[in-house]
Amino acid sequence: MTTTTDIDFAAREALRLLGPDPENWVFDQPGIDHNVTIVVGSGSGSTFAFALRRAGIGGVTVIDEAEDEAHAGVWLTRARMKKLRTPKNLPGPELGIPALSFQAWYEARHGAEAYAAIDRIPRVLWAEYLSWYRHFLNIPVRYQTKLIRIEPDVGFLRLHLEVNGVRQVETTRKIIFANGVAGTGGANIPPVLASLPRQLYAHTSELINFSELRGKTVAVLGAAASAFDAAGVALESGAKAVHLFARRSQIASLPVIRVRGYPGAYYNYAQLPDAARWFQAWRFNQVGSTPPPDAIARVTAFSHFHLHLSATWKSAHNQGDRIVAQVNDDVLEFDFAIAGTGYFVDPTKRPELADFAHHIALWRDRYEPPADQRSEQLSTYPYLGSAHEYQEKVPGTAPYLKDIHVFNPAGFVSFGLPIGDVPSIRRDVPAIVELISHDLFFADWSQHEARITSDNVAPDFESSLYADAVWKKPVKAVVS
Repeated sequence: MTTTTDIDFAAREALRLLGPDPENWVFDQPGIDHNVTIVVGSGSGSTFAFALRRAGIGGVTVIDEAEDEAHAGVWLTRARMKKLRTPKNLPGPELGIPALSFQAWYEARHGAEAYAAIDRIPRVLWAEYLSWYRHFLNIPVRYQTKLIRIEPDVGFLRLHLEVNGVRQVETTRKIIFANGVAGTGGANIPPVLASLPRQLYAHTSELINFSELRGKTVAVLGAAASAFDAAGVALESGAKAVHLFARRSQIASLPVIRVRGYPGAYYNYAQLPDAARWFQAWRFNQVGSTPPPDAIARVTAFSHFHLHLSATWKSAHNQGDRIVAQVNDDVLEFDFAIAGTGYFVDPTKRPELADFAHHIALWRDRYEPPADQRSEQLSTYPYLGSAHEYQEKVPGTAPYLKDIHVFNPAGFVSFGLPIGDVPSIRRDVPAIVELISHDLFFADWSQHEARITSDNVAPDFESSLYADAVWKKPVKAVVS
């Protein structure tokens, strides 16, 4: 079996053969601190940093409000699945360099047979791989740096930050939001729970002290993967009983998104007519998000797990330190409730976008669906451009929006996949980097024109190299 040193050698050798990183070709601009700011140094954020470096784009900074690497991202904090939900062999952060892939990393540590034996990637090992990727590629992340507000200006964006608790302002030409499921909205808290005292419920996006649920009766609202994952951890942590409530009459089991993964649909999806993209998003909402079979098996292994189908909570109130809920015709009591009810997407609800959110084009501004396909939930998704950039609601009113790229689930209606997850990396990271390269080059075209027209370069050789070979017409001898 190879060793950790071997995989580092193999990856280093792959980068050597690829050639050195191009020099930064982007001209410095007075008063501009960064060319690109990446918000959140997760796996996606690190991937963008590497891709931009390979495109010769310097002046890139990665910011993350987490305290440190151990608390960053979701894999070691709020994610509770045992394995990733995507196939193990999907192209991801390696960006076409096999030696940087999870498979190469894993096989170096555990062998090819061990990799062949796993069906999906264990969550903790994925986090370990991403940490290796970040450190091996020397991608610095500025932790304890929170984006508070974006203030547009002419030719750049002013970032109001909180750095280690201190407010400061920096400037950037481009922003990439690689900030996860709540990045363009927030946690969806059902109103029936929102009226309860805050200590009696939590959303799956929050850190939950499951040890405090030992011996308690827990309700979980929702029937997608995160709900089953939370129920599983509660049961494994010693909960007395866990009741999971699903609105539908059965758990969604048809993975409608998966059939979009073939190259034709994958690469051309964004060019579909609006009506087709809307229908596919609407259809997914109608069918529902499917939890993996192992997430269901994880909870059904416990006799004190109880599944309630067609069970929408009608009302809930607190009675002392307990929750009293009416579900259909039943009245049930719980010590704690967990909302596995997903997230909403709405740029107008994000404080950092407050200065200009009203200018951002949403799907409701671009497309009117048939009456039987209307969805308030989908209507507030941003209508994104080909490289995930915001679009203007009214052309000419907010040209700076094209400089903000959204690589999070807010791109679902526009691009047809859970954006920010592994399946979207191969297609969308290069597309975003390509447009950023285009915009930065043409914004500075006068300087580039001068550069590429300049003769200010040392000659490859002097004329003396060929002087002796220059043909000279023979001189005819003079006959006396």
